[in-house]
Amino acid sequence: MVLLLRKGQSMQSILKIALVGDYDPQVLAHQAIPKALKLNTSQKVEYYWIHSSEVDLKSLSQFDGIWCVPKSPYDNMENVLSVIRFAREHKKPFLGTCAGYQHAALEFARNALGYEQAGSSEVDLETPMPLINALVCRLNHEQHVITIKTSSKIQGLYGRSEIAEEFNCGYGINQEYLNLFNGSELLFSSVDHQGYPKSLELLSHPFFIGTAFQPERSALHNQQHPIINAFLNACALEQ
Repeated sequence: MVLLLRKGQSMQSILKIALVGDYDPQVLAHQAIPKALKLNTSQKVEYYWIHSSEVDLKSLSQFDGIWCVPKSPYDNMENVLSVIRFAREHKKPFLGTCAGYQHAALEFARNALGYEQAGSSEVDLETPMPLINALVCRLNHEQHVITIKTSSKIQGLYGRSEIAEEFNCGYGINQEYLNLFNGSELLFSSVDHQGYPKSLELLSHPFFIGTAFQPERSALHNQQHPIINAFLNACALEQ
């Protein structure tokens, strides 16, 4: 766990964000996230990188929000799933990007819907229920247009029904299992031109959003992003 706090910051107004995942300085998304946190709020931010093998659930309540970051497979997938479950059940502001998005769907399938056998083919090629599976074509630093579902939370954030976002992923949600989520609290809130889901949200949660794309990359162009801005606003309400 690495604390990054600028000298002279006041502890009273600082947002405390847990960044859950296996930090790698060579990963572009990991380079972008600190910049995105700074760009998208006027408050000061104190952020912790928490390695997947070093998760302590008891410490999570001290954070104003949880961000499950890209780069998979995680060293300890079960720990990451336990963090996501904590955020979901304790109504803690949650953002999952790329791998974080995939694992948010997996956690919900296992623990909210009861599909304990749901797994990831990235981790186990023999998993009986590959909810997370390899994409037909890997998306390497590519921008794609996606369509947002009407009345979803992210449509309210963007204010439009089509957006272009940047992807870098080789795995996604298996379309064969999408019907399992029908009528549940989890909504897949956007799709690409082939109908593959690209974001999710929990309907009854104050802020629980996952995206297959990486909104943090906007910070590399010195641009704010509506999802990250909304996430940090939700975190501020925790104080």
